[in-house]
Order: sequence, then structure tokens, then C-alpha cells
Amino acid sequence: MHRTVRASIVLSLALFVACVAEEGGPSGSGDPPDALPEGVIDALERDLGQSRPALERRLRVEAVAAQLAPVLRDQLAESFGGAWMNADGTALVVGVTDPARADLVRLAGAEPQLVRFGLDRLELAIDAAPADVHPSIHAWRVDVARNRIVVTAEEPSSPAVAAFIAELDIDPATVVVERATERPRPLYDVRGGDEYIINSNTLCSVGFAVERGFVTAGHCGRAGSPTHGSNWVAQGTFRGSTFPGSDHGWVELNGSWTSLPYVGNHGGGQIAVHGSTVAPVGSSICRSGRTTGWRCGVIQAHNVTINYAAGAVYGATQTNACAEGGDSGGSFISGNQAQGVTSGGSGNCSSGGNTFYQPVNPILSVYGLRLKTVGGSGAKAIVSSWNGKCIDVPSANFADGVKLQMWDCNGTAAQQWTFTSGTVRAGGKCMDVAWGNPASGTEIQLANCSGNLAQQFVLSAAGDLVSVLANKCVDIAGWNGNSGARLIIWDCHGGANQKWHLR
Repeated sequence: MHRTVRASIVLSLALFVACVAEEGGPSGSGDPPDALPEGVIDALERDLGQSRPALERRLRVEAVAAQLAPVLRDQLAESFGGAWMNADGTALVVGVTDPARADLVRLAGAEPQLVRFGLDRLELAIDAAPADVHPSIHAWRVDVARNRIVVTAEEPSSPAVAAFIAELDIDPATVVVERATERPRPLYDVRGGDEYIINSNTLCSVGFAVERGFVTAGHCGRAGSPTHGSNWVAQGTFRGSTFPGSDHGWVELNGSWTSLPYVGNHGGGQIAVHGSTVAPVGSSICRSGRTTGWRCGVIQAHNVTINYAAGAVYGATQTNACAEGGDSGGSFISGNQAQGVTSGGSGNCSSGGNTFYQPVNPILSVYGLRLKTVGGSGAKAIVSSWNGKCIDVPSANFADGVKLQMWDCNGTAAQQWTFTSGTVRAGGKCMDVAWGNPASGTEIQLANCSGNLAQQFVLSAAGDLVSVLANKCVDIAGWNGNSGARLIIWDCHGGANQKWHLR
């Protein structure tokens, strides 16, 4: 039922350039239940200094950028120099070592930037770092925006730093050394989501819900350590823990507790977790902790090595979202996508600082766990936040090419959708942009699942259901509020007829 989507179309994806620039269309109604609560938007406004409309546009762009970045890395191969969001979150920037590949990045809707080193080369250099590092060296990472390796140390000109750089097997001119007076430390006394207590004497924070329990920081407890909730009710037991090397652990809950796929924002609201797609450098991110509550910033670097006093932790992510003691183990989330659990940091929420998290996907992989998500562990209705009607398969006819419609919500199989690996499925078929046509006005249909980009959709934290192929929003055609209204793709304008939530 559709034309073939070739690799060239992969490279013709747009990152909402038109959608971000366009301000037309009627204003939206209230936030859908699964969008970011007011307290979260307030924190983003406070910490990023952007308006609500700018943040909603940013969240749309970041949701698609997270899927586009790995596609471009695969397409560009050794000429890929990294990907990061620009300063205001309106575009994905992609480093290229070969000027001839810049046009491919432009065709994808991203902004090319010529760099000297490919990301693979820089990551190989930091992987060559020695295992035993002088304590005056605090951390090292790849700074993709500068195309450099950054080393943080107490005394940049010290012999210890020079010896460390010599071990990296790369031109020393590629290395930037930054001064830091405070060594990162595990944040034993702070919380990420809900507070919990280890061995009756240590406070940490819940990271993310998994089947049978939750993930958290490994330094919070060792395998076999008992936990209690903040109410001192026996809660569970650490079944796995690693620190240093990595900083991840998981707690199996007893029968008195249930883990839920939400992150509390310490302001009476909660954020539904929809998945764990890795956000690019420069993306907005927020963390939740028992000590400092809900704090936001941007991702500064992936694959950071932290040289704690207890030993190095590898593969962390650095942010400028502040944290303090007690926030350890807590949730880092970008939009509605789980990112990681708080490991440690420097500074505080008065003077500022950097905080590191251990990415959640490796934790899930190591322990064979499954992240609990809203919409990911069962079929859900996709509801219009404008008129309360549901996306529906007409007459429950799950045939290839059937055009989707809006209908009164009735709980039948025709309105039950699952989000699976970027696709949206009902009755064994996939939601699809008809004929792979990215033009505004193209209808949304049901089709045999083929794995092509016409069947890739993202539900952003701002409530936009976005076609990755077209970089446009699923739209109720003509603002038709009646049952039977058609669904199309259209330039994203923030109007209520393009706002959705799950139920």
C-alpha cells in the first residue's frame, strides 16, 4: 500500500524546521493528562530561561532528534562527528569530517558542522585512558560541540594531567583541560523520585519503575541490602548493585509495594514515562530528587568517565541540572523519555554545578529488566485533548489501507493502540502515512507493518503525535469535531486539534 522508502528518504527527514518556525493556527486547549504538568513547565522556564511556547516547540524537536541522530550516525559512518542540539533547542547539529557529506545532513533537516575528528576516533581515545588515575583528575569526556576531549582537573598544568593526556593516543591539541576545585561525589543524601532508605541509615531516591521493582544508583546499596520507604515500611531488597566501574543497581519490591511508570515533580504533579530513547547532547533534561526536588538543565556530554575517590565510573552522562546530597539514584528524564539515574555531581543548587547520571538502558540490559511505561506495557486509547474522541479503526476493519478516523471512545479493540519500537499498532497492523507521502494533508491509514519510516511516530511530552518521516503532526482534518473526522498529517502549529494523550 505504500511506495518504497529508500535510504535517501531517511536522509530527507526534517527536524521540524517549518514546524518550529510557524506560529499559525488557533491556540491549544489545556495540557493533556500525559503532557508535562504545570510544575514541570515552570521548572523548565526557570532553569532554561525559555517561554512555554518555545519549550513546547523544543520538546517536539528533541523527540524527533533523538530518533534521527542514530540514523545519521549510521548513514555517515566514520565521517560522523557527533550530534547535539543547538543552544535554544530548535535544531539538531551534526558534525561531519567530510565536507562532501554536509549536504546529506542538510537534507535530513539538521545543521552540518565541519569538524576534524570523527566521534568514533574521539571515543576510542578516551577508552584508552588508564584504569588508575590520579585523584586530582576529576572526569574526562568527549565534547561533541567542540570536537574535543575535555579533562577536568584540579591543576590543569600538573604532571599528572600531562601523563594522563599522553595515555590517550591522540593529538594533545585535541584535549582541553578545565579547572575544577571540587571533586564529584556520590550523592548519598538526596533523592531522584521518591525517597527510600537503605540499611535503615542511608537515604537515596527511586530512579525508574521496572517489572518487580525499580532501578537506582549502585552506590546507594549492595546486593542483599534491605530497603524501606520514607514511611519506614519494609519495601524490598537490592538484587543487583555495581559501584565503581558502573553506578547501577536495582531493588526488588515486596508484596506491599507497587512501582508505577511515573516520575514525581515535587510540586503535586507527575510525568508519565513513555520509553527510554536516548536524548542528544544539548537536549533539555530534568531530574527529581528528595533534597532539591525538580531541577532542569541540558545534556552536556555522553560517555563521560568520572574519577570518584572510590574509583572510576564509566559511560555516564553529564548535565548542568543541579543536585545535592540525597538526590542519588533519582530520575533523569527528557520530555517523557527515561534517561538515567543520578550518580553524583559537584557544586550545589545555590551556586550551580554539574550532575552525572548512569544511563538507564545499560542498567536494564545488565539485569535483564523491563522498564515500566505508560502505553508500553499494554494497549491504550489515543485521545484528542480537544474533543475527547479516540483514534479509531472504522468498523474494526483491520485491513491494509483502511483510513483512520475519530470516534466516540468505546474501549473496543478498534481503539486500542500499542507503542512498539517507534510504531503505533492496532489489530496487528501499523499506523501509516499513506503512500509514504510527506505532504501536508496526507491521510493516516492502517497498513501491514513493514519497518519503513512512514510507520514511525513519536508522542512528544507536549502532546504532539509526530510522523518521523514527514516531521509533521497528526491532525484532525478541518477542525471537524464529529465522529468520522479524518486524520491527516499537517505542519505542527500547537493547535488543540493536534494534541493527544493516552488513556
